[in-house]
Amino acid sequence: MNSSLESIKYPQYRRYKNGLSYFKILSPVLFEEIKVVGSKRFIYSIEAKQYPEKVFVNDLLLNYTLFADEVTEAVYEEQRHLN
Repeated sequence: MNSSLESIKYPQYRRYKNGLSYFKILSPVLFEEIKVVGSKRFIYSIEAKQYPEKVFVNDLLLNYTLFADEVTEAVYEEQRHLN
């Protein structure tokens, strides 16, 4: 495992720059996503089993600055409770 990943403290929170998805990353292979569709929120729990999914989580953790922003737990939880 990448040594940078080993030093990360979980959970981590991210939001797509367009605000249409929020992520709570629980580990290098487990995350929760809130998809924003109009005024609705859809929440998915995802376990990254396949290589592309694992790369996606890695990018959310380490290479996210072009497509996502770091957000606080409070921002994430606010989105979670808007339904």
